[in-house]
Amino acid sequence: MTETNGTATPDAPLAGLRVLDLATLFAGPLAATMLGDFGAEVIKIEHPSKPDPSRGHGPSKNGVGLWWKLLGRNKRAITLNLSRPGGRATLLRLAATADVIIENFRPGTLEKWDLGWEELSAANPRLVLTRVTGFGQFGPYAHRPGFGTLAEAMSGFASITGEPDAPPTLPPFGLADSIAALATAYAVMTALAARDRTGEGQVVDMAIIEPILTVLGPQPLWYDQLGYVQERTGNRSANNAPRNTYRTADGTWVAVSTSAQSVAERVMRLVGRPELIDEPWFATGAGRAAHSDALDTAVGTWIAARTRTDVLAAFEKAEAAIAPVQDVRDVLTDPQYQALDTVTTVDDPELGPIRMQNVLFRLSATPGAIRWAGRPHGADTDTVLTELGLTPADLTALRTEGAL
Repeated sequence: MTETNGTATPDAPLAGLRVLDLATLFAGPLAATMLGDFGAEVIKIEHPSKPDPSRGHGPSKNGVGLWWKLLGRNKRAITLNLSRPGGRATLLRLAATADVIIENFRPGTLEKWDLGWEELSAANPRLVLTRVTGFGQFGPYAHRPGFGTLAEAMSGFASITGEPDAPPTLPPFGLADSIAALATAYAVMTALAARDRTGEGQVVDMAIIEPILTVLGPQPLWYDQLGYVQERTGNRSANNAPRNTYRTADGTWVAVSTSAQSVAERVMRLVGRPELIDEPWFATGAGRAAHSDALDTAVGTWIAARTRTDVLAAFEKAEAAIAPVQDVRDVLTDPQYQALDTVTTVDDPELGPIRMQNVLFRLSATPGAIRWAGRPHGADTDTVLTELGLTPADLTALRTEGAL
């Protein structure tokens, strides 16, 4: 692990890029984390007395929030009260040195502090200001408080998730926020690519309600052209079968997918029901989906008579698609995840060795890296601001004002 001086190895793909992370919970900060993982210098800016709430989300150890260790990795942590004159002036000085700002205040908040696009772009015409909100910067909902849960409900995700006779189901984790984070990182890189051509920055307007709608697929197109509304089907699919989770003889679960016709045929031969392949309806995914009861019974009966180990081995030999339904304990011992180092170990000064998800993808020539886990609140304030040119007297004055 390197020292927390904000620098990455020179060959890191985003080395030399400076990102100011003003956002909280969770899309904006996660996007900044993804940029930091590949070498960007990320400076996390938090309110002096109101840290990013993710520091207190979920379980903690010895008073240290564990979620923050993941979300705050590869970031230097400073405090700044943007509503104070000294805090505003300091942010403008930082903005002049930055490539990207990521924020998720309600629309109009930065403008209230005289830190809107007009002021920020005047300080740095090459700046990319990335605004991540629940509903976007304009429209009838723009000023409402917005969270990922609302996006999961509004987008149509919840309405198609769950069993047909059960209520709509929300995910038990930040799905919409995470999808928006991926989209935000992509948007930032797109805006930076445009800057390389034009020499000018711009504003990114990311509404959390939008990326999740994109990944839900062609539902608007289906409704527009056919009046078709997708319904809840539980683990089943309207496009292929068998596709479900099945319980094994030793009480564990496996998931089977037959999106390809050839795989569906292999599964039916494996479970001893080859005659079903000759049925006219078996020739298409939709036809098989219409006969899910019969196919689930055939597959489920066969799996229920065998242990998970035997089921997985038989499916692998038959070149049929299957996976165990794993919880986090299984994930940490899964040989494929271990081979990929998907969950890696990071040395942390507060907690010692800790395990967390590795960087998102592998680059053969310029890989990313976790240089350090989430830092304590404000741990790097003096260092970062001294690098900016502030003197000890300046820091004392800012603290007296309540700006730090």
